[in-house]
Amino acid sequence: MATLTDEQAKLFEGKPFASVATTNADGSPQLSYAWVEWDGENVVLNTTAARVKGRNLRRDPRVVVMVVDPENPYRWLSVKGHAEVTEEGAVEHIDELSRRYWGRDYDLKPGMTRLIVRIRPERVNTYGFES
Repeated sequence: MATLTDEQAKLFEGKPFASVATTNADGSPQLSYAWVEWDGENVVLNTTAARVKGRNLRRDPRVVVMVVDPENPYRWLSVKGHAEVTEEGAVEHIDELSRRYWGRDYDLKPGMTRLIVRIRPERVNTYGFES
């Protein structure tokens, strides 16, 4: 297992956006954008069970997440790992993320099933970090 340095973890402070790469059922890559945070051990994001990203991760947990420093696009990190996906606490989590990014609770649609995705780093690649 890999982990982030303190300097790398700071990239998740504020309102970072991440590109999230998953694998479609036919083996082709799928890329999407997501709100993201670091919990000290995992990259954490939130999606829905109906979205391609959610369906892909439930079928195949392999994932890569890339975060680019909004102040310096030549400073970035990517985390490769396997996702743990759960519905438990996902509604509360999307509200927390929404308050952070939008300043208000998330507008949850009726019947929407939210998922928390936790990615334990197996490999970390970086550019522009001293550590």
